[in-house]
Parts: sequence; C-alpha cells; structure tokens
Amino acid sequence: MFEKLLPYLKNKYVIAILAFFIWMMFFDRNNIINQVKLVYTLKGLNQQNEYYMQEMKKDSAELVKLRTDSSSLEKFAREKYLMKKENEDIFLIVKEED
Repeated sequence: MFEKLLPYLKNKYVIAILAFFIWMMFFDRNNIINQVKLVYTLKGLNQQNEYYMQEMKKDSAELVKLRTDSSSLEKFAREKYLMKKENEDIFLIVKEED
C-alpha cells in the first residue's frame, strides 16, 4: 500500500496540499480543536438561553398575576417580604439542620 502512495507523496503539489491541511487542522487559529470547543460552548449557551427565556415567561406571567389580582399581591408580600397587617403578629418557624 505504501508503494502505491509513494509516487503521489513525491509530487510537490500533494506535499503542499498535505502541509496546508495539517497546518489548518492543528496550527491555525481556527483549527479543528478550537472549532469543537466553540460548538460545545455554543450548545451550552443555547441551553442557558432557553432556560432564561422560560424563566422570563414564568416571571412575566407571575408579574401579570400580581398586577391584576390584589389577593395574590398580598400573598406575595406576606411570603417574600414578611409584611403584615396592623395588629397582626408573625411567627417564623425555622428548622435547624443537624
């Protein structure tokens, strides 16, 4: 098999093309290794983008609910910011972990 390739490997154009491909695959700024890393980075960023878009939709729906329903606004204020009405006491029960 090597004997069949030997005449082609002596050709200066084949050597130049092989050298060019080796240079582009391993030594160039845009080599294959960097391209693979970029593809994986892009996939991760697309997943993050989808996650944040879903979170934005969920938060937008909650915001609309808070703006339109006063009882949900009161519930939100009590749960998140521990707000209370006049003459009302709040007791917090905190579980201690061992």
